[in-house]
Amino acid sequence: MNNFISSNFYILLSIALGVVSQLIVKWKMSSVSLDTAETFIGKLMIAVNMLLDPFIILAMIFTFLAGLIWMMAMTKVELSYAYPFTSLGFILVLVFSAYFFQENMTNEKILGSILIMIGIIISGRSM
Repeated sequence: MNNFISSNFYILLSIALGVVSQLIVKWKMSSVSLDTAETFIGKLMIAVNMLLDPFIILAMIFTFLAGLIWMMAMTKVELSYAYPFTSLGFILVLVFSAYFFQENMTNEKILGSILIMIGIIISGRSM
């Protein structure tokens, strides 16, 4: 049972770090307008300059840590068990983007999230 808890902890921590990373990127990139540049190269340079933002750097660190923690999880559980849980990231991003960025949470998105949760529950019972 203890191994089950620690393996799920690694899976959930990896997902959480990935979600937080995406929210940080959205937050910081929302403050930048790529429309000020007329060419693709100009737009690319604005995005590259954002790599110097401390929060973007933090988001990249979180993404890297999520990958490391995922690798740790892979030593404890089967990929076919763990991978469906990554779908939780979609649900968490949906909820938090609606809360923090006032993005639309439509009935279709809610239904899709419910279906994802059902799939996770069904596949998670296989361990």
